[in-house]
Amino acid sequence: MKTKTYAGIPQEFSLAETSKVVLIPVPYDGTSTWQKGADKGPEAFLEASENMELYDIETDSEVYRQGVYLADPVTEDRSPEQMVEAVYQTTKTYLARNKFVTLVGGEHSISIGSIRAFNDTFDNLTVLHIDAHADLRKEYEGSTCNHACAVYEASQTTNLVQVGIRSMDKSETTVMDEERTFFAHEMVDNEFWMDNVLELLTDNVFITFDLDAFDPSILPATGTPEPGGLLWYETLEFLRMVFEEKNVVGFDIVELCPNENHPASNFLAAKLYYKMLSYKFELEGTNDFDDDYDEDYDEPNQYSKFNDDEDDY
Repeated sequence: MKTKTYAGIPQEFSLAETSKVVLIPVPYDGTSTWQKGADKGPEAFLEASENMELYDIETDSEVYRQGVYLADPVTEDRSPEQMVEAVYQTTKTYLARNKFVTLVGGEHSISIGSIRAFNDTFDNLTVLHIDAHADLRKEYEGSTCNHACAVYEASQTTNLVQVGIRSMDKSETTVMDEERTFFAHEMVDNEFWMDNVLELLTDNVFITFDLDAFDPSILPATGTPEPGGLLWYETLEFLRMVFEEKNVVGFDIVELCPNENHPASNFLAAKLYYKMLSYKFELEGTNDFDDDYDEDYDEPNQYSKFNDDEDDY
């Protein structure tokens, strides 16, 4: 990674000790089955972030002032299983320090590790899975840590709610909970789908956002684009509702597959990340960016399962 700080922010807002947010890049593309290149996603995301204006009009805030620490990338790639374990351990390390942990991939198999860490840490967790694909296969191509299996484990161990689904294998119907699945073709005719989703979420929510959830007309640079996806402002409206109504404990954004002919996709991914941070801290009442860093922030999170000292990891 060439970037020294997230979005080129001043060093004072990027220190591990004082930053409220941790960003973990995971440049992994070991199991994708069509277009390769998701391992280049984090670097493209970070480069686009450097060219983003950091005042958010909608929330009247500069959320980077809360501190965003750019962690070393997780580069384990000897096997999907070892990558997942490395993501799990790294994520759990920062959760134990009471940071708001975010990840950028990389393909969707990275989320198996991040979800596992958040589920270990937070009680009664909902995984809000925003994606074009169901990703519910127990095993694919000889591994349970394939991108096609990204949320199978979550379906067994958490309250999994899926939004935007429009492509899947018939075998996944035996695993899928259709009461908690929002298919794209049905969402088009349901003006209340956002409210319906919110009713299914528990208090603690982890969001895993696969960028192919977006319609390829606005984000073509992804490994497996599918027609009929979400558009920008409806997505932001939905996300803001989730952040307002629930305790979003973290999120990951995956499947950016940079294409030199579509650099706007990189910028959309960068903007989405920053908007999600802005919603998180605006609605916690911590977005007064003229204030000094809140020294009490590192006290144990009331929602956390554990209050381990950071030296335990």
